[in-house]
Amino acid sequence: MTKNTTRFDHVVLWVADPVAAAAFYEKAVGLETIRVAEFTEGKVAFPSIRVNEETILDLAPHSFAPRMKMLPGSADSAGHPVNHVCLSLPVDAFDALRARLEDHGVPVSDIDTGLSGARGNAARSFYFRDLDGNVFEARHYDD
Repeated sequence: MTKNTTRFDHVVLWVADPVAAAAFYEKAVGLETIRVAEFTEGKVAFPSIRVNEETILDLAPHSFAPRMKMLPGSADSAGHPVNHVCLSLPVDAFDALRARLEDHGVPVSDIDTGLSGARGNAARSFYFRDLDGNVFEARHYDD
């Protein structure tokens, strides 16, 4: 696994019942579940599904929506099938993307550190919207 190439890290899906959704993805689709027990014990906000060694699907309950404050209006995405798409980039591409977005007047969130993803905790991440309102997260991992 290479941490410094552009690729999908995770996609967050809104679901009515994260445990039932995890069971579907495990049983009907054949994917590995992650953190289901921790979710049911209240230790994590949502369970995940491993797509491959580098990509996961997070199964966010609709009740998680009020916590989505990275951009104004983000909580309004609850009920839509996808909350946001995360792109993992090399550090120089991460910095270049943020600069390009700012140069084009695209609002970006503050930088977060240590957010969990498919390959552990990211060094830095931020959020932005495309022209259609789709929310993207950009992140990079330490080398």
